[in-house]
Amino acid sequence: MLPISEIFETIQGEATWTGTPSVFIRLQGCDVGCSFCDTKYTWPVNPEREVALSAMLSKLDDDDKYSLVGIDTLVAMVKRYHAKHVVITGGEPCTHDLLPLTTRLIEQEGRSVQIETSGTAEIRCHHRTWVTVSPKFHMPGGKEVQIEMLNRADEIKMPVGRPSDIAQLTTALGQLKQRTSREIPIWLQPLSMNKKATELCIAIATANNWKLSIQTHRFIGVR
Repeated sequence: MLPISEIFETIQGEATWTGTPSVFIRLQGCDVGCSFCDTKYTWPVNPEREVALSAMLSKLDDDDKYSLVGIDTLVAMVKRYHAKHVVITGGEPCTHDLLPLTTRLIEQEGRSVQIETSGTAEIRCHHRTWVTVSPKFHMPGGKEVQIEMLNRADEIKMPVGRPSDIAQLTTALGQLKQRTSREIPIWLQPLSMNKKATELCIAIATANNWKLSIQTHRFIGVR
């Protein structure tokens, strides 16, 4: 059973899968504590806020209500949508063992699956899952980014607000194992699409041959 905050179909707007129709599964629960988080309603897992599946699906506001959902039911819900790409996010989804769900979606349902994680918890998923690590360094929750999780990443998407964010990323990248078969794509994402942060990201991406993620979904007016 997984605590689900919401499930919906939209267009992935960030990094490698930008433009891809996707089913988002948002899990409840996160103890990382990012001050700039735009889904703080997903942080607490309060038993008093658990609701029936129908109540979770009919939520009109961003709130901390959630429903405990089994894998069979969750897969059935995913199959109601047209999109073949599934994004598992949060909260911090990797506080949960996602191997059973990702295996079912990939091997039995033929979906492509992506996990978006802060890199502060062990990533337990099917080996063909696309892992997006959006590293959150030295956040108030006291959870630290694990280098092993960065090594598992299929892409690194760094939220950037100031030069110190770049410095933290560069230090972490220096600890990664050398890869012989591929490089990990590095995406820089300006916080809140701030003008100065965007200019910084453009300059650093250009200097390092990295990439810029600009949250396309916000420009087209979808979730």
